Amino acid sequence: MSKHLMRDLEALERMLLELSSRVEQMVQQASRALVHRDPAAIAPVLESENWVDVQEVVIEEECLKILALHQPVASDLRRVTTLLKINNELERIADLAVNICERTRPLDEWPDLPVPAALPRMFDRSVQLVRDALDAFVRADVAAARRVMSADEEIDAMNREVIAELQEVMQERHDLVAAALHCFSASRHVERIADHATNIAEDIIYLVDGEIARHQHEPEHGLNAAS
Repeated sequence: MSKHLMRDLEALERMLLELSSRVEQMVQQASRALVHRDPAAIAPVLESENWVDVQEVVIEEECLKILALHQPVASDLRRVTTLLKINNELERIADLAVNICERTRPLDEWPDLPVPAALPRMFDRSVQLVRDALDAFVRADVAAARRVMSADEEIDAMNREVIAELQEVMQERHDLVAAALHCFSASRHVERIADHATNIAEDIIYLVDGEIARHQHEPEHGLNAAS
């Protein structure tokens, strides 16, 4: 790797970590808005959205510049590719934080709706997974990345708890059905944040080992499946 390529990649990674920090803050603020019924926490999320969108484009443009100017190969090419993918995953997480805030606003009309007990834990665990995935990226730690991937079922179990509690609410209080549906949607968004953390972890495995970890556990299709 030339020193110019190394310098550009290091600068790009710093930009990505700055983006990651802002996105993590957005999810935490969205959590406060929903779990603690704090409307004041919504504004910072919406204010950060434009910054994240701009930063995502800047990082993508810098990645493309590196590809054009340095024409990296092998592990350097995988690093640029991984940076592009993680950049996209972080922007989607930011969008989900905004979506959660949009679901939070209507809940102000139903203060009687209890927040499911598992939802705060889902938020905390999803934020931790995003943080762990980025730490694994910085350290090029495949074992840590695999631990992020293995936590997927844990998040799914929490989501099932949330759904079960909301179903009970809807059965007992028909006047809270609309509110429960908003909360259900927010829970689904939190689950998707964890999914994006898993995607980042899979990208890290590709970066370090050159192994495409996605869809490994899905049934095969096509000619190979029939043979």
